[in-house]
Amino acid sequence: MQNSMNIETACQKIIATGHKMVEQKMIAGSWGNLSIKIDTESCAITPSGRAYDSLTAQDIVIIDMTGKKLAGDLIPSSETPLHTAIYKAIPEAQAIVHTHSIYASACAAMHKPIPAVVEDLVQIIGGQVEVAEYALPGTQALADNAVKALQNKKAALLANHGVVCWGTTLEAALMTAEIVEKAAHIYCICETMGGAVLLPDDDIAVMHDFYQQHYSKRQIGKGDETLE
Repeated sequence: MQNSMNIETACQKIIATGHKMVEQKMIAGSWGNLSIKIDTESCAITPSGRAYDSLTAQDIVIIDMTGKKLAGDLIPSSETPLHTAIYKAIPEAQAIVHTHSIYASACAAMHKPIPAVVEDLVQIIGGQVEVAEYALPGTQALADNAVKALQNKKAALLANHGVVCWGTTLEAALMTAEIVEKAAHIYCICETMGGAVLLPDDDIAVMHDFYQQHYSKRQIGKGDETLE
């Protein structure tokens, strides 16, 4: 069961992660968005139209899982329906990042999934990153299409738009976005050189299972001796 997070802590995590996304050129200006659950009924989310390098804790908006604003002076992200739809559909999701990173967005613009080209991608994703059917930004249709593409996956491409990733922490969601971008970059390079050789399905299943059962827990400081 999820423990409630202090609102101030949630806001600070969003600001710090937003700065990292700008530094890594995963977003520009005020585009892209991120959120983190405070408890099962509410989350903190970035405001609409505000640049990440100038955000303060007071700018972060608190909403419930219907998208209703609970606290904050600013308008919540226009992609609020995307975030709330993912939280409702995937209870394990505790944080979400939506980026516009270059190579992943290029794949999204081509409506091409990012295939199983590298091991770290399949360890986290469990296979290729699917493309959600196109819909206008900020709409419920976009949110519904993203949830469909995210089935059993932690990331999806949004056609002609960008990428959305979820994690059990905001740090984990950002790491997934970073690995998706790296895999997209490698895939785009391979496409200019004759095409990549994809990983076998059986190996993908083994690596994904190992990541879920063991390696992901080591990343948060739990050794195998602590696993049930």
